[in-house]
Amino acid sequence: MVGYGIATILYICSIMYEPLAERLRPKTLDEYIGQKHLVGEGAILRRMIESGNIASFILWGPPGVGKTTIARIIAEQAQVPFYTLSAVTSGVKDVRDVIERCKHDAQSMFSKGRPILFIDEIHRFNKSQQDSLLGAVENGTVTLIGATTENPSFEVIRPLLSRAQVYVLNPLDKNDLLELLNRAISTDKIFAGREVRIESTEALLRFSGGDARKLLNILDLIMQSVAAHEPFVINDEIVTQRLQQNPMAFDKNGELHYDIISAFIKSVRGSDPDAAIYWLARLIAGGEDPKFIARRLAILASEDIGLANPNALLLANATFDILQKIGWPEGRIPLAECTIYLATSPKSNSAYMAINSALQFVESTGNLPVPLHLRNAPTKLMEELGYGQDYKYAHDYPGNFVRQEFMPEEAHHPTFWTPCHNPSEAKMAERMNALWGKKD
Repeated sequence: MVGYGIATILYICSIMYEPLAERLRPKTLDEYIGQKHLVGEGAILRRMIESGNIASFILWGPPGVGKTTIARIIAEQAQVPFYTLSAVTSGVKDVRDVIERCKHDAQSMFSKGRPILFIDEIHRFNKSQQDSLLGAVENGTVTLIGATTENPSFEVIRPLLSRAQVYVLNPLDKNDLLELLNRAISTDKIFAGREVRIESTEALLRFSGGDARKLLNILDLIMQSVAAHEPFVINDEIVTQRLQQNPMAFDKNGELHYDIISAFIKSVRGSDPDAAIYWLARLIAGGEDPKFIARRLAILASEDIGLANPNALLLANATFDILQKIGWPEGRIPLAECTIYLATSPKSNSAYMAINSALQFVESTGNLPVPLHLRNAPTKLMEELGYGQDYKYAHDYPGNFVRQEFMPEEAHHPTFWTPCHNPSEAKMAERMNALWGKKD
């Protein structure tokens, strides 16, 4: 590059070595692939973006599914100041500085709306950092857009969560990934004028794991091994061979491996302790956050073991607690202990199914009134209105039980909990049958 200035050389290098995933990042909703439930025609985020009336929200989903891209599209289209912070590198001072700038923007005579603050990886903010955001979001100084790979229920403080709608992004499905593959081949400059042959895509889709960035990084990786005069060929053998030689090359940021996490969860659920320990080892070796693993174990204990062995949840909670007390690498031992215990425990999802069924019922029936005899009567007026009258105190009766109605009359007492076939729940069902009689 003799004769070129330094600035020109740097610009050319940035173009040459910019990752394919960055070059193909969509700039409009029409270019966006996947998440039709959020950005498809008539969907909530599309309507919000097109109207320009952006409310605070948090995008929750695995890596590479378009969270940051949605924020960038909003930044392009919104006619308001747009600020970005990364929770990895920003502290409380950075948040306060941005909020001060947002206050100045909001008071400006030229302002067309509330400034937007996008926080990537918001789950990495601690409580004090999140608290520093709360006032500005609450009083309308700023519209917050957060992105997270972690469950916001665990990682975002409740006051902030109540002021920002959570939208769930899903891994890209097969059709989405194939559409992305075809777009890359037909539009990106590295494929221009080259012979391209797509012979098979099973391995490419499997290794991508629903992650658009992974798929494009795999294409980048394979392209690096192909001479300029050779055809670019994609098949299962080539993809597998290149990724075995460079197992982490397509995941440079060390992001969560949701395919391995899925295998871990399903191995525990499927009562295979050896497979569960293997996948646990893969998570640990891959640098997974131990607290994330502990949370998954707690969810497994309640969702998949449940009432078949209630002690499982106690052990999972103790594992989370001891992990934070003893630290790493010793923490791997209680994680292994809990994993084996859950994998070898009897399984039941009856509590999981019961709450899902009850929530569906509540959604379909609305706010049915609480029966008068079940209402509390802290004042004389409430007593006069019949609150609490005719309530039967169970401990005043033999066996600490008396028949009475605990559901709204309009509900007609549906059944939500159906015991699974295991000794623990069989005993529970036997007691309920003795008290209430066997239901149809």
